[in-house]
Amino acid sequence: MSAPLLGANDPAPFLLFPEKTPSPFVFVSDHAGRAVPDALGDMGVQTEDWDRHIAWDIGIVGVGRVLHETLGAALIEQVYSRLVIDCNRAPGHPTSMPGVSDGTPVPVNQAAQESCRAQREREILHPYHDTIAEVLAERGSRPTALIALHSFTPQMNGKDRPWQIGILHNQDSRMASIALDLLREDSALCVGDNEPYVLTDTSDYTVPRHAEAAGLPYLEIEIRQDLILEKEGQRAWAERLALLLLKVWERLAA
Repeated sequence: MSAPLLGANDPAPFLLFPEKTPSPFVFVSDHAGRAVPDALGDMGVQTEDWDRHIAWDIGIVGVGRVLHETLGAALIEQVYSRLVIDCNRAPGHPTSMPGVSDGTPVPVNQAAQESCRAQREREILHPYHDTIAEVLAERGSRPTALIALHSFTPQMNGKDRPWQIGILHNQDSRMASIALDLLREDSALCVGDNEPYVLTDTSDYTVPRHAEAAGLPYLEIEIRQDLILEKEGQRAWAERLALLLLKVWERLAA
């Protein structure tokens, strides 16, 4: 049996902020962190590239934590970088351990055997998703909505992305339809409907596994990263989302 990937000095794969006050929402953040196990070193990636979107969802930690404080809802954050293992990809997914990310090579991944992917899933991906499943199960029959928080880079593959916020949805669009209608009431806001990404059963893992498979309503929210680089923007967008979510839930319940 291979030696453990995570050592004594490595952080746990997730951070759990329990519910503080009763809330219908459970927040998850698949790409919150950019930690790397000591055993993997810098993975052959330059120091400046660890600050880029390829390593994590820039700004989303601040947004999630303000939402947790504001609404009292539980929050589960993934701690490790998406370059180590992408926790919004199903086990075995070919893009979950990228050899190249937005043009930047990841040499350790390029040289890794398939057993490395399985080990990273076992020690990082599964504990994170098991915790999400446990938090949802502990709620029993309480009305619940899963809210997946993400951020996206303003440019990708040489193309500008004009959306300030995107709402992603798949088979179940109950909450997404309401959220899109409410967001579009602000004519100054550029809102993406399944932009800049499309949520599908194969491209994503968190929402299909924990929400759609269980029949739970959900939102997958993407915020453009230049809007939440600083704490001021993170707080402003979190407060906007808090009001939005309460309105969406009220309309959904009605």
